[in-house]
Amino acid sequence: MLFDTHAHLGDPRFAEDLCSVLGRAEQSCVGLILTIGTSLPDSAESLAIAKGRLNIYASAGIHPHEASSASAEALSGIRGLAANEKLKAIGEIGLDYHYDFSPRERQREAFAAQLEMAKELDLPVVLHIREAHGEALQILKGQKRPIAGVVHCYSGSIESAREYMAMGLHISFTGSVTFKNAQKLAAVAKEIPLDRLLVETDSPYMAPVPLRGKRNEPANVALVARFLAELKAMPFEELAEITTANARGLFSI
Repeated sequence: MLFDTHAHLGDPRFAEDLCSVLGRAEQSCVGLILTIGTSLPDSAESLAIAKGRLNIYASAGIHPHEASSASAEALSGIRGLAANEKLKAIGEIGLDYHYDFSPRERQREAFAAQLEMAKELDLPVVLHIREAHGEALQILKGQKRPIAGVVHCYSGSIESAREYMAMGLHISFTGSVTFKNAQKLAAVAKEIPLDRLLVETDSPYMAPVPLRGKRNEPANVALVARFLAELKAMPFEELAEITTANARGLFSI
């Protein structure tokens, strides 16, 4: 069984055929899915999707792109969603200095506030870090106590990955690791210890080869896992079992 640890099932691109999408995931042996929140409304939608389905869980958070909307009221709303037993993480949260859709200071403020919330609620975090690994690591190292979580859609160096893992964090890969121009990322993935590895789709984004450019969906996490298994010269079934166990442990499922 596989666990897609990062999907956006509330995305409008799934609005008309979500049941079919989930059916294909089941046929591909994707037994568990974490659907991710990126704003207060999106987090509420993710939780609503998870509530009605046994094998789907949710996270709630304010994405760095949406950091300008991280008012006290919005953060209070995220905290309220976290009271539901189907809510398993705070995220996705972090820093994105590639697009800078929100001012960097607002990103840092929203990140720090949600890290504190996650610690208070004893929940892991789902981290979105893009072109900001140095500053993110500095913020994380400044926490008074360690926090569990995962750096999703990893795009950094092996050196940064080792620093994240030294703090107890997991590293997750999407279909981007399969791209022909991603040899450096594949080399990083090869070095990640199995006990720190997770797999995801980030659907509807990041469809793996040979589906690159198409709408991604949870069934395709099997392609990511198969690529990583080949990279590590191990049976696909073993990698699936290990990454699922890692995710179950991290998200208390």
